[in-house]
Amino acid sequence: MPFSLLRGLALSLALVSLAHGAGTDSPAGGFPPPGVDERADALLKRMTLEEKVGQLVQFSNGKATGPENVAVDQNELLARGGIGSIFNAIGAKTVNAMQRIAVEKSRLGIPLLMGLDVIHGYRTTFPIPLGLAASWDPKLVERTARVAAIEASAEGIRWTFAPMVDIARDPRWGRIMEGNGEDPYLGAIYAGAYVRGFQGSDLRDPASILACAKHYVGYGGAEAGRDYNSVDISERMLRDVYLPPFEGAKNADVATFMSAFNTLSGVPASANHFTLTTVLRGEWGFRGFVVSDWTSIAELIPHGIALDGRTAAFKAFAAGVDMDMQANLYATHLVGLVREGRLEERAIDDSVRSVLRTKYALGLFENPYCDESLAEKVLLSKEHVALAREAAEASFVLLQNGGPGGPPVLPLGADKAVALIGPLADAADDMLGEWACQGNKNDVVTLRAALSERLGSKLLYAKGTEIVGGVKDFEEALAAARQADVVVMAVGEHRHMSGEAASRSSIDLPGNQRALIEAVKAAGKPVVLVVFSGRPLALSWEAANVSAILQAWHPGVQAGPALARVLLGDVPPAGKLTVTFPRSLGQVPIYYNHFKTGRPIGGEDDGGKDSGARFQSRYIDEKNSPLFPFGWGLTYTTFEYSPTTLSRDRISLADLNAGKTITVEATLTNTGPQECAEIAQLYIRLRGTSVARPVRELKGFEKITLRPGESRRVRFAIGKEQCEFWNIDMKHVAEPAALTVWIAPHSAGGTPADGMIDP
Repeated sequence: MPFSLLRGLALSLALVSLAHGAGTDSPAGGFPPPGVDERADALLKRMTLEEKVGQLVQFSNGKATGPENVAVDQNELLARGGIGSIFNAIGAKTVNAMQRIAVEKSRLGIPLLMGLDVIHGYRTTFPIPLGLAASWDPKLVERTARVAAIEASAEGIRWTFAPMVDIARDPRWGRIMEGNGEDPYLGAIYAGAYVRGFQGSDLRDPASILACAKHYVGYGGAEAGRDYNSVDISERMLRDVYLPPFEGAKNADVATFMSAFNTLSGVPASANHFTLTTVLRGEWGFRGFVVSDWTSIAELIPHGIALDGRTAAFKAFAAGVDMDMQANLYATHLVGLVREGRLEERAIDDSVRSVLRTKYALGLFENPYCDESLAEKVLLSKEHVALAREAAEASFVLLQNGGPGGPPVLPLGADKAVALIGPLADAADDMLGEWACQGNKNDVVTLRAALSERLGSKLLYAKGTEIVGGVKDFEEALAAARQADVVVMAVGEHRHMSGEAASRSSIDLPGNQRALIEAVKAAGKPVVLVVFSGRPLALSWEAANVSAILQAWHPGVQAGPALARVLLGDVPPAGKLTVTFPRSLGQVPIYYNHFKTGRPIGGEDDGGKDSGARFQSRYIDEKNSPLFPFGWGLTYTTFEYSPTTLSRDRISLADLNAGKTITVEATLTNTGPQECAEIAQLYIRLRGTSVARPVRELKGFEKITLRPGESRRVRFAIGKEQCEFWNIDMKHVAEPAALTVWIAPHSAGGTPADGMIDP
C-alpha cells in the first residue's frame, strides 16, 4: 500500500467507522481484559448522544501545559456528563471532589479518568528517561514506573501520559530528555518496560495506572530539532525507525496512545488516517483509545488543513483520534456533525465504547475514589528513595577517565582534598529535571550536601558562576582549586533548558562555564567534569582539556548520594549511551545506525578515517565520527572482547523462516583491577539486500559482572526476527544477504564475523 497520507483527507462514512474500530478483523490482545465489552455495551445503550460525546472530552483542571487553557465551567459539565477525563487535578481531595460530581450528580454516574504527566516519578523523582535508558536495564525502568504508579494512584491519578517513545536523533530537540534515545530496538524494549511498570499485572489493582504511548508518530524527527516542527520521512523510515517503539508498547498491551503535534509528510499526526487507523487499528489490532495532545486538534487550523474548528474536529475524529485534549472542539461540534449526517453515530459509539471499557478495566465504576490518607504512607517511602538512588547510580555514564593521555583520576581517593566547583553542585531544583511531576527541590540531596557528609573538611566549595550570566570573576573558584588535590566541576544545563518547547540552537555548555573550566584548569590540578543535562552536549573542547567526564543527566532526588558513591568508588559506573554525542553541532543529526554512502570514508562504519581523497562523504573541517558513539561507557576496570564467532557461516532463508538460528559468541575478560559490570552489545549488518541497510543495527545486549581476571562467554541467537526489514516491495521480510556480526562494547567497536543468508 503506497504511503498516501492524503487518504485521511477524503473519508467516506465507511472509513469513519473503520477509524473507530468497526470492521477490523485483527484479534484483540491482552487489553482490554475479558468481560468489559459487555458492560460497556450495556451502558452505551442507555446514553444520549450528548453523554456519549462527553466521554470523548478532556479538560485540564486549571494548570496549563500548553499555549491556551480553554475556560469552561467544568463543574457544570461534569454534572451533566459532559466530561470524560480530567487531567492536572493535583491531590486526593481535589480528585475526589471532582469525581463526586461526575459519579453522584450526573445522570449515569460515569466516573472520570484522572490523568497527569507522570514521566519519571511522581513525588519520588527518578533520573530523566534518557538517563534511565543509559542503564540498559529494562527491569530497573519497570520498577521505577511501578513506584511512580503506586505514588500517583495514591492521590487518585489513574492515567499517565507516558512513556514517550519517540526516536530522537537530534540533540537540539528539547524533548530528547523524555525518551530512550536513537535506537528502535532498544526503544521498543523500554516502551514495554514502562507499560508493564505503570499498568502492572492487573489494571483493577488500585495501584495500577494506564500508560499512554506518545507522541504518535514521528514527533522526534522535527526539522532542525525545533519542537513542534514538521517531519518529512519515507514510509520505510517510518516503519523501520519510528514505529517499532510504539509497536513495542502495543505488544505490551498499552491502553492508550497520544497523537502528536507534528505534520508527517504533510498530514498532521492528529488527523492522519494512515497511522491512526491503517497501522494502529488495522495492522496492529489496537483496541484501546487515542487521545490528542494538548489542543493538537485545534492546531489543524494553523497547520492549514482546516479553516474552522468544525472541520478540525471532523478530520481528527474521522482519522482516529477518540478523545479531544483541551481544544473543546469535540464538545462543541461532534453532536452537530452526527445530526447533519457527516458522522455516523456508530462511529461515536466505537470511540465511547473504547473509553468506557478502559474505565471498567480500571475498576473505576466499583472504586471511583481514592483513600485520602494513603499518600502520606507511600510518597517518598524509604524503599522508593532507595530505588531512586539505585536508578541514578545506574544512569551515570563515564565518558572519559584519564584523558587527554593522562592516568585515570576516578574513583577519587578518600584521602584527597576535593574542590567542588560549579553552578550545579548545589542546585537542588535542577537535579529534578524537566517534567518532574510532583517532585520538590526540598526532597533533593545535592552533590555538595552528599560530598560534605562524606569528606567533611576535605571538601572545598565555590559556585564559580551561574549557568547563564553571572560574574566572570573566578578567583574564589581558582583559590579552592589551588588548595585541592583534585577538582570536581558540576556543570551543564538547568532543568528548563530541555523538555517541551526547549530546543537549543547551540549544544555547547551555556554561559560562562567553559571559561570557568579554563580558569580552574590553570591551577594545574586534575579536573573531573560532572555534566548535568537533558541532552547530549558538544564536549570536544572539554574532552581535550579535562581528565574525566561523568555524564549525570538530571538524576532526581538522590542525585548527591548516588554521585558521591560513584565518584568515591563505592559503586563503579556501568551506564552506556543510548544516544550519540557529536563532536560539534555541524554533525547534527548524527546517529550510529546510518546508511553507508557510495563514497564513504574509512572502514565499514565510516569512522572518520580520512584517506585524504577529496571526493568522499566528509567534512573539510571535522571528522565524521562522533565524540562518543552510541553504546559508549567506561568503568573502573577494563574489558577485553575476543573476536566474534558464528556457529555456522551460512544459513538458508528457508531455515530462517522455519525458526532456525545462528549462534553468535565472544569471550569477555575483565583485564583490570576491580569487579565491574559490562553491557555486551550485539550488532548486525546486512548487504546485498533489495534496499540499503544501516552500517550497524543493535539486535541484542547482555549485562554481565566479572571479577578481575574472570572471563565469560557471551552468546546471542540471530534468527528471522533479527534479519527482517521493510524491503523494496514494502514487505517486512528477511532476504538473502551477506551478514556481518559484532559483539562489542559499543557501536564503533568489536571484531566482526561474516556469514551468509543463502536464497
